[in-house]
Amino acid sequence: MAAPSHDLIADAPVAIHHRPAHAPATPAAPTLLPGLALSAALAACAFGLRLVPGLGLFSPMILAIVAGMALHNVIGTPARAKPGVAFSMSRVLRLAIILLGLQLTAAQIVEVGARGLVVIALSLTGTFLFTVWMGRLLGVDRKLAELIAAGTSICGASAVIATNTVTRAHDEDVAYAVACVTVFGSIAMFIYPLLPALLHLDAHAFGLWSGASIHEIAQVVAAAFQQGQQAGEFGTIAKLARVMLLAPVVLTLGLLATRRARHGGETRSNAQPPLPWFVFGFIALVGLNSVISIPAEMKTVIVTATTFLLSMALAAMGLETDFAKLKAKGLRPLALGLLAFLFIAGFSLALVKLTT
Repeated sequence: MAAPSHDLIADAPVAIHHRPAHAPATPAAPTLLPGLALSAALAACAFGLRLVPGLGLFSPMILAIVAGMALHNVIGTPARAKPGVAFSMSRVLRLAIILLGLQLTAAQIVEVGARGLVVIALSLTGTFLFTVWMGRLLGVDRKLAELIAAGTSICGASAVIATNTVTRAHDEDVAYAVACVTVFGSIAMFIYPLLPALLHLDAHAFGLWSGASIHEIAQVVAAAFQQGQQAGEFGTIAKLARVMLLAPVVLTLGLLATRRARHGGETRSNAQPPLPWFVFGFIALVGLNSVISIPAEMKTVIVTATTFLLSMALAAMGLETDFAKLKAKGLRPLALGLLAFLFIAGFSLALVKLTT
């Protein structure tokens, strides 16, 4: 058969693409604005809710994911908001984690001291490994167990959503893990201040124990400062040093996910887990914050903006979370969260006693 004429091929597009002037324009690509606006509105609502008596104990991130879940399950997430919601869960989240680096300096980490860093590192590592192992024994999905492990051992909701950039669990898993670290971190926030005298902990030891084992930064601050300024300041610094370990943990999990994919342990759609490049941005900003002095007013703005962006990401996560799917996961992950909390509290306390 003769090859088709080049003239025919050249003429074809003219006939196909020619349309009358009155024909409707091609629909524009979905805009990110509605979803970004909705996520931002929920984050702003979360900040406002903290002014309500009793709710100030919770971070805006926690309130944001609760607000997102409530909206999604009562009214539903508008279809046109989906692209912006997905953008908030990915790009906005990564930017917020990078900005977290401006809340840490090398000097703060040094201030914790060698013994303090050993306590923090061993507590984190031991808790993470224990939680993943116990999750396997309880029959909890590996990805959900990793999220609970990260949230308990590192820094609560921030660690959960950062870890999920490489774990890539379902949104319901993220919501469940955030719920676990919120519940048990809040319990620790109320119980810890009752224990220093009983456990014979001075201000330094209590601050280290709080910073090494309580889940969220806000919860550490609330608990540690109840034992005085020295305990509060040292607890906060110890917690920030613990946050620094988020970078190596996420990088390690990313490498492990890639290794599993190469050995056929993941489905084809998950065959190339992303390398968390944003973690290097986090480390770079820690370095920058260590060599230049950021004015206190600007630092306050940066901290607020970072918390707002993290709240946007969690609000978006809530907008993708189904209560029915959450309920279907049962109580085993909650039991895992409880065991992880008890482990990090007991293990870190034993290390503090041994080293102080």
